[in-house]
Amino acid sequence: MPNSPLVPTVRRRRLGATLRKLRNDAGLTLDEAATAMGWQSPKMSKIENAVQAIRPNDLAALLDVYGVTDPEARGTLDRLCKDAGKRGWWQTYSGIVLPPYADYISLESDAEQICDWAPLLVPGLLQTAAYARETIAGITTRTPEEVAALAEVRMARQSVLTRPGSPLELWAILHEAALHQRFAARPATMREQLRRLLDVSDMPNVTVQIMPLASTPHPGLEGGFTLARFPRPVPDVVLLENLGRAAYVEGDNAAPFARAYERIRAAALSVEDSLVRIAELEEGLRK
Repeated sequence: MPNSPLVPTVRRRRLGATLRKLRNDAGLTLDEAATAMGWQSPKMSKIENAVQAIRPNDLAALLDVYGVTDPEARGTLDRLCKDAGKRGWWQTYSGIVLPPYADYISLESDAEQICDWAPLLVPGLLQTAAYARETIAGITTRTPEEVAALAEVRMARQSVLTRPGSPLELWAILHEAALHQRFAARPATMREQLRRLLDVSDMPNVTVQIMPLASTPHPGLEGGFTLARFPRPVPDVVLLENLGRAAYVEGDNAAPFARAYERIRAAALSVEDSLVRIAELEEGLRK
């Protein structure tokens, strides 16, 4: 029986993209790099395009060819290589979590920093279980059982904020309009969500800013996005999402989003004023 074709995981794609960049930085063509490794060019191409896996020993030799000597960079790529085919906890929800969402959870679990611009909804890493259930049910056509399972997944994702040794650094900018959402079936949902935002802001690795209703024009007016940053030399990845569809922008193409995020951050309320505004909204819902 022939072997099943290798399904490119998001980790393998990131590794391939990083190796392509390192080859270009070293000034080598695909043929030259393949020759240095004693390979045929198609093998090198397949590795860079995530069609074929690379063994850790071959990765170490390839990094030697590219002149990568930094121990941290080599360690990062070695871990990415070894983890490329591993199953994540989210794969136990394979009937519920669609592939684009699974890809994002994988990115989130590997990232060292997430920069989120959220003009419509509170980011998943900051949601309460009730808010997650209400919003998932409102924007999808999933069954009640599927909604409950997806809310469980969203809560499980939040463990990256407290993972031992290297908790994810999260910087979330929320538009104030997202905090005026109302839930008829469970009116306390938004007040509890606002309380959650205040509580999680006490964590040293979490920063929350609010874009006021009366803000000046800024790049975020074109839509929300999530910028995931990884230990170098792995390049940044940007997630663009709309109505259940996801698109990824990677490598040098992610740079404009990083610049845009800085401008969005400058247009938002300061961190201190943002927390005051959240507290005001939370207090208003108690009346």
